[in-house]
This record gives sequence, C-alpha cells and structure tokens, in this order.
Amino acid sequence: MSTDRPAPGRLPASVYRRRRLVVLLGLVAVIVAVVLVFVRPGASQGDDVGVPTPASPTPSAPATVGTNATDAASPPASEPAAEPAADGDPCTPEQITVEAVTDAAVYAAGEQPKLSVTITNTGSNSCVMNVGTTAQVFTITSGADTYWTSTHCQVDPVDAEASIEPGAPVSSSEPITWDRTRSSADTCGGERAGVPAGGASYHLSVSVDGFESSTSKQFLLY
Repeated sequence: MSTDRPAPGRLPASVYRRRRLVVLLGLVAVIVAVVLVFVRPGASQGDDVGVPTPASPTPSAPATVGTNATDAASPPASEPAAEPAADGDPCTPEQITVEAVTDAAVYAAGEQPKLSVTITNTGSNSCVMNVGTTAQVFTITSGADTYWTSTHCQVDPVDAEASIEPGAPVSSSEPITWDRTRSSADTCGGERAGVPAGGASYHLSVSVDGFESSTSKQFLLY
C-alpha cells in the first residue's frame, strides 16, 4: 500500500506556500512604506513633495542708526571746569567796576570841574590792570554832542600797572581839571571856544584799560 509522503529531504508543500506568502507580504509592506515617504497623505496636487517649508522669519528689532553699545552706555562728555582765578591774574570785566567822579554836582560861573575815577574790584582775588594816563579816557557829553575828551591834547601819558585788591576802591591821585572848553585834536595849540553854561547839564564817562563806567556822572554848569 502506497502513502503520499514527501520525498526524503523535502518539506511539505504547505510550508513552501507559507514561506512565499510571508515574503510577498514583506515586499508589499516595503512598497507601501516607500510610497508613504514620497506621497504625503492628504497633500494636494500643487504641494511640494519632499521639500521642507521654510520657517517664517522672526521679526528683529529695528537697528538704531548712528549709535552703538558704547555710545549708549557712555554719558556725554562734560567740559572741563574752568580753573578758579588766582591772585595776580589780569582783571576781567566781571570783577572790575569803574565809576566816573566829579568834585561837585553844580558849578557856579567860573568854577572848573575836577574829574577823577574810582576803580573797585568786586571779585574774590586781586587782579592786575593798567591804571596809567595812557589807559584813561575821560569824556564829557551833553545830549548827543561830545564836548571834551581827555586824550585830544594829552601830554606825556604814562603806563602804570597796579594790583587791584578785592573790596578796596582805588581813586585818581590827581584829578583832571576841565577848563569848560570844547576840545578837538586840532585845537591843542590855540584858543578853544567855551561850552554853554547857565545851568546846562553835562555827563562825565570814564574808561580805564578798556573797562568803561557803567553809568555817567551828571553835573550842571552855571
């Protein structure tokens, strides 16, 4: 009696069929995986495949023109403080006061005014200036007219540098006498005309070494 047995060394046919089915299923799984990599489910026809979408750029803060970190951190440079005035420095307009002085406010007929000046140092340190006759200018006016100037016919002017101490007024050692005549540079060697009197008002102004009196001194001539 014969039996349907596989030949020695061969496996049953059902084993080979199962092996072929497993290999086929594995091949199908590989094909499906490859398709999913290149075709995204749900992607439309116009979508790019396999190209990453670039990320939206993050807006950055606007750049500051003309500044940098050093400029922002550094405070503005301040000007160096001025050195305080020292004794013996030249006098400055801020510390010198010049005052025109007359020996009277009213002059009777024939009386000649005597003119002088007082210099006061209102600062805190002594200062030096020229107080000589070369640096002094006395001017007498009335209204818009200039009647007399001390430098028109000045004789032998001299320089005299002096130290002006704070709070110690300095006055003329010898006043200038005005002869009540009108002066000009071309009348030094001849007669001069007398100025109006009878109660006429005049004003004296003085300048010393470029420092001018802030106000004039008024006086009357009779």
